[in-house]
Amino acid sequence: MNTLEWTFLIWLGSLVAGFLGSLTGLGGGIVVVPMLALGFGVDIRYAAGASLIAVIATSSGASAAYVKEGFSNIRIGTFLEVATTLGALVGAVATSILSTRSISVIFGIILVYSGFLSVRRWKEQGEIPWESRPPDPWAMRLKLNGSYPIAVGSRSYEAQNVATGFAMMFGAGVLSGLLGIGSGAMKVLAMDQTMRLPFKVSTTTSNFMIGVTAAASAGVYLHLGYIDPGLAMPVMLGVLPGALLGARRLVCARPRDLRILFTVVLLALAFEMIYKGLSGGL
Repeated sequence: MNTLEWTFLIWLGSLVAGFLGSLTGLGGGIVVVPMLALGFGVDIRYAAGASLIAVIATSSGASAAYVKEGFSNIRIGTFLEVATTLGALVGAVATSILSTRSISVIFGIILVYSGFLSVRRWKEQGEIPWESRPPDPWAMRLKLNGSYPIAVGSRSYEAQNVATGFAMMFGAGVLSGLLGIGSGAMKVLAMDQTMRLPFKVSTTTSNFMIGVTAAASAGVYLHLGYIDPGLAMPVMLGVLPGALLGARRLVCARPRDLRILFTVVLLALAFEMIYKGLSGGL
């Protein structure tokens, strides 16, 4: 295959990755890295570097639409970014120490765990009456409550377990820097499972956050020489329009459908990454 065909296929795959990443809050990178590593034989470090650039584009494209629609919680996203940015710097430095096979296996394990947690709760948290829960002191102090639009009017919610969610975000940041995925999966699960935010709020706020996390990691990757412009450009140009399409589709999507899509994509990629890592295929 010549350079033009290779570039077009990467662009097409990135378009699909951006759509899935925007729709599920994964950020696109969680699909881009396995696609480049497994499908095109790209070194996983360079795949992660290109993915981080794509993640920034995804966040820029999707988050603007979500903020306009009223889904993203800006206060929660800004607060949690403190933890994820610090973690991202730690993870990006670690990528120069670990082997390619180790990174691949870690990637797969994280995806399996993410998928397992996701299938535990098919019901959207926003459907649970918030009045029955005691308010979290940190959520009250930082004013982390909010509302999001539904078919008729809007639904209010309040964040729970804020301190635990903040700690988990540091781990999500480490994974972002190490794997080049923007850590959207872990951010969604932390907000959805631990902080008890509605699933649509979790995915859209994740999209708002991942750009900042990825930017912190990308600086380190650039310094280490793991960002190839010839690879990052078609990935970015594919992910950005895909993210915009996903943002439009999410408004009318059902939370249960999003969870199913979220889980299927994660598990399919997870087993392939673990297999390739253990067998030395990467």
